[in-house]
Amino acid sequence: MKHIIFTSILATISIYFLVLVLTRFMGRKVLSQITFLDFVVGVIVGSVAANTMVNQKNSTVSGTTVLIALSALTILIDFFNLKSFRLRKLTDSEPIVIIENGHLLYENMKKTRLSMDTLMMMLRENSVFEISDVEFVLFETDGKLSVLKKSQKQPVTPADLCISTTYKGLTKDLIIDGVIMKENLYDAKLEENWLVDQLKGYGIFTVAEVFYAGLDTSGNLFVSRRNRTREKHGQHGIE
Repeated sequence: MKHIIFTSILATISIYFLVLVLTRFMGRKVLSQITFLDFVVGVIVGSVAANTMVNQKNSTVSGTTVLIALSALTILIDFFNLKSFRLRKLTDSEPIVIIENGHLLYENMKKTRLSMDTLMMMLRENSVFEISDVEFVLFETDGKLSVLKKSQKQPVTPADLCISTTYKGLTKDLIIDGVIMKENLYDAKLEENWLVDQLKGYGIFTVAEVFYAGLDTSGNLFVSRRNRTREKHGQHGIE
């Protein structure tokens, strides 16, 4: 029994770091833009790794040991990642600059195996259709792009026009699924009678008729009735 547990732990650690290295080698693009090929490779790698870690003759003991070892290993690596920048850089890598000061960095694109077609698609997903509009682009560790547009291409904000704005905070949930959120209501210094009177203005006379009601920071009340009618097939065009 001890031999099985020791072997399973050793196999788990070995395969864990092997898969980590192989995944790093395949590139971070796989994380955000998985293709059919990437999916097949991922399934095969996962199956091979699992079969390698689990002893078929004692699958129950081996499987349990592998799960515990994987959990412990993940927790340990996360802990040491917080303490060590070098380890964090080794396991999670770091952002890579793809465009700097409006210029494409070919060597970095080659390093990440990011083609121009893929880059343009990811830029369009960030509402950028012209590379000339971009100042900086970073390829993040999760396979996504962070885009900083040139200053003249960024939307004008109230601060740019020296216009003062009112505070905009979180909406307080007052009713959820026919139940009054009393804590939120009292935190807003309001009473249930006030809420009932407000609902009457919407033609609602019982709280049970309300699916959701929320109060924004400007004091505006949003109310959505509970829909008790069955949706017709294809009514909203999403089936």
